[in-house]
Amino acid sequence: MNKAVQNIIEAHLNDEVISGASVGGGCIADSKIIETRSGTKYFLKQGFSNGVFSCEANGLKEIEKSQSIKTPKLIIIEKDFLLLEYLNQGLKSQESMFNFGCKFAFMHQYENESYGFYEDNFIGSNNQVNTQMPQWSDFYFQNRLLFQFKLAEKNGFVDKVFRSLFKGLEKRLNSILKGSEEAPSLLHGDLWGGNYLIGENGDAVLIDPAVYYGHREADLAMTKLFGGFSEEFYEGYHQTYPLKEGYEHREKIYLLYHVLNHLNLFGSSYYSQAINLMRYYQ
Repeated sequence: MNKAVQNIIEAHLNDEVISGASVGGGCIADSKIIETRSGTKYFLKQGFSNGVFSCEANGLKEIEKSQSIKTPKLIIIEKDFLLLEYLNQGLKSQESMFNFGCKFAFMHQYENESYGFYEDNFIGSNNQVNTQMPQWSDFYFQNRLLFQFKLAEKNGFVDKVFRSLFKGLEKRLNSILKGSEEAPSLLHGDLWGGNYLIGENGDAVLIDPAVYYGHREADLAMTKLFGGFSEEFYEGYHQTYPLKEGYEHREKIYLLYHVLNHLNLFGSSYYSQAINLMRYYQ
């Protein structure tokens, strides 16, 4: 933490920062747990000045508006850093994960008139376009799949096979999504196992959102990419807000967005997975 950031924090809190410890597990921001003279801990994120932190804060505010599931309190929002409430973690249990699923389903019942969000934000460090549209299939293709495809072209990952499969997917997208139509739901946008925690009281807390209003199946698909969600989580979700028939068939189309994003962020190790997801629908 540089002196300028420390000075801002100390002036805002009227308290002296006495220690800071780096936190692992993330790949985007530089994260630290800091402690003040009064004994209070905070979570500090820094390392970017491109709007990442203001977008994250706006996403947390949107989730808070839904009054469904806890998020960390926002302490300071600056262009190049974000200071958040620090939360002690508790143990995951069958009950806590079941309740997490229920609350996540309640969040998805918080709806909007159109798909998208009032601002673009970020998925990892890549841009996420949220131009609002009335039709989900249009939004998902234009702002999610096609955006990542063009980025993959720019990054040199698109060959003839990739291009052919993507064009075939474009032709089939409406038929793949047919019958799943729903109102735009508030989505976390990037819910993998590292973007939630279970607090000391057993309640789930959502962190690091890439918020927009979209189809809730897209949020649930992301939870399957790296694991970290128990059967109790899905039981709680389905008991609270059941999905429409055929959601398992549509899961891979939503996983594709995140796999393409990982291809663009981390390189060719995700190429084969992207190809296999597209081939599933040919």
